[in-house]
Amino acid sequence: MSKEFLPTILEQKEREVAALDMEDLQPLRQTYRLYDFLKSNQDKLQIVAEVKKASPSLGDINLDVDIVAQAKAYENAGAAMISVLTDQVFFKGDIDYLRQISSTVAIPTLAKDFIIDEKQIVRSRNAGATVILLIVAALPEERLKELYDFATGLGLEVLVETHNLPELEVAHRIGAEIIGVNNRNLVTFETDINTSLELSVHFKDRPVYISESAIFTGQDAALIAPYFNGILVGTALMKADNVSDKIKELAIDKG
Repeated sequence: MSKEFLPTILEQKEREVAALDMEDLQPLRQTYRLYDFLKSNQDKLQIVAEVKKASPSLGDINLDVDIVAQAKAYENAGAAMISVLTDQVFFKGDIDYLRQISSTVAIPTLAKDFIIDEKQIVRSRNAGATVILLIVAALPEERLKELYDFATGLGLEVLVETHNLPELEVAHRIGAEIIGVNNRNLVTFETDINTSLELSVHFKDRPVYISESAIFTGQDAALIAPYFNGILVGTALMKADNVSDKIKELAIDKG
């Protein structure tokens, strides 16, 4: 992600949002609350398994994947939640992928997108998401809090994504219960797992924490495991020959 990349994505999102209609609210899909699940299953590093066909940094990852079969494989292997890319332009995702996967699995699903507006939140909930992503770097704090409160008011959970200490402090200030630490630098787009380790010393007792990006092996997961409740893994699972084996490798036993 070049220096211009996040602003480029956000400009694109503003155009998309302008063209979106506010949907009528549909019933919230019923599943367990991710926060409660992570709090009560702390003996193991939990896996948020991502379905993604492509990314700006890697290009095409797995364009031929059967997204529903992939999601079912994640669920059967014990993933705590499935993250679904819904951004079309940069990640070759689709809101319909979220709809298809959410109607097939019983576990929580995360709408993974650059969310800047209430219309996107309602659309995600209607497509079956029970968790949405809000990125601290993408929003002024006041707007972040508005969208956070709007989503939680609709019964959704929110994964609040941070990249550095000032952003982590924002997440704490708005009362985020589920906080992500993305090991990807949004300016250089390089990844460094030390981001998670450095920020972990600032964690609080109440939230749960998920480390995102740059986790490919059991060794990577073992570094993170003492400090985090879960990890979000996309590329390593999308490229794995055997999804079940890969999830077992990454789900470090903390007992």
